[in-house]
Amino acid sequence: MTPAAPDRVIAAARAWLGTPYHDQASLRGVGCDCLGLARGVWREVIGPEPFPIPPYSRDWGETGPREVLADSARAMMIEVSPAEAGPGALVLFRMRPRAIAKHVGILTGPGSFLHAYERLGVIEEPLTTSWRRRIAFAFLFPQR
Repeated sequence: MTPAAPDRVIAAARAWLGTPYHDQASLRGVGCDCLGLARGVWREVIGPEPFPIPPYSRDWGETGPREVLADSARAMMIEVSPAEAGPGALVLFRMRPRAIAKHVGILTGPGSFLHAYERLGVIEEPLTTSWRRRIAFAFLFPQR
């Protein structure tokens, strides 16, 4: 698989800036959560989503034997090590130690990322040390 152009991914993601937060939604300008943002960028950069997204819990402390988000991303995207992830990469965050990775963001620069955050909507912010150490997985969007 060939990766999509990072600039194209970042431009698609930035088009979602200001979209209000809405759990399990994926409509630019209307509402989305972090996964809905990634789904919207996928639709713009790659095309139709390959399968419907089942309902999911909002529990960032959820534990379990399976990394559901990472396994799904692995089936459709190009996995890279978090250390190799650069602008345009989709990153999965583990919000609590030993919890499964449940938060999604898109790197927009060496020190910034974009994500949908409860009460704030889609924002771009610095990739601080606190955020960086939570990255558990990284993936590249494939070319169309």
